[in-house]
Amino acid sequence: MTEQKVQGPASYFPSIEKKYGRPIEEWQAVVRSAPGYGAGAKHMDLVAVLKDEHGMGHGHANAVVAYTLAQDKT
Repeated sequence: MTEQKVQGPASYFPSIEKKYGRPIEEWQAVVRSAPGYGAGAKHMDLVAVLKDEHGMGHGHANAVVAYTLAQDKT
């Protein structure tokens, strides 16, 4: 039996949790509570919230936002 490697935005999660000291679920809550979320807020506006208000790097912020939006889309 082979382990399947995590791909896409979720591949960043271990390093995000380690670097910023909070679980992904908390970062998703930050994204979901951002102004305009669910009312048409643009992806990059949500990325900016994580970067500007929480000091997250662009790649990490982008991964959290992309994963959260994809998860909530279904």
